[in-house]
Amino acid sequence: MAKLFIAEDDPLMIRMYERAFRLGGHDLTMAGDGEEALAVLGKMDPKPILILLDVMMPKMSGFDVLRKIKEDENLKKIPVILLTNLAGQEDAEKGLSLGAVLYLVKSEYSPKQVMEKVEEIIKASTRSEGIPEVTVEVKDIKEA
Repeated sequence: MAKLFIAEDDPLMIRMYERAFRLGGHDLTMAGDGEEALAVLGKMDPKPILILLDVMMPKMSGFDVLRKIKEDENLKKIPVILLTNLAGQEDAEKGLSLGAVLYLVKSEYSPKQVMEKVEEIIKASTRSEGIPEVTVEVKDIKEA
C-alpha cells in the first residue's frame, strides 16, 4: 500500500479520486487548498511517495505549491503530478519546468486512468536506485 497525497478543491473530484485510490489499496491524505496542502505535507510522517496537485485552487495555486515543495528538503524528491483543467501548452510547460513529473488534463483522464499513471510512477520511483524513471507526457494539449 502506497501513501499518497492529493490537493484538490472540487468535492466531486475528491470523492472520485478517493474512491479510485482506496479501491486500488492506497492510503490517501487530502487537502482542499494550496495552503492546507503545504501545512498537511509538512506534518505528514512518513511523507507520501507521490503528490497529486490541482493547479487551480483557492489560497495558493498548484504551481505555487509545487514551487514550495521543490524548495523543501523533506519534500523535493517526491514525484508530483499536476491535475488540471488548464489545457494550454504554456501551462503544461510551466508545470513540468517547475518539477512536476506529469501534467494531466482532468477531462482527458478518468480517475482509473490517473491511478494507472500513479502506479507507473510508483513502480519507477521505488526501484533500487530510488530515481524515478518517468517519461513526461502531455496529451493532446490545445493551443490557448
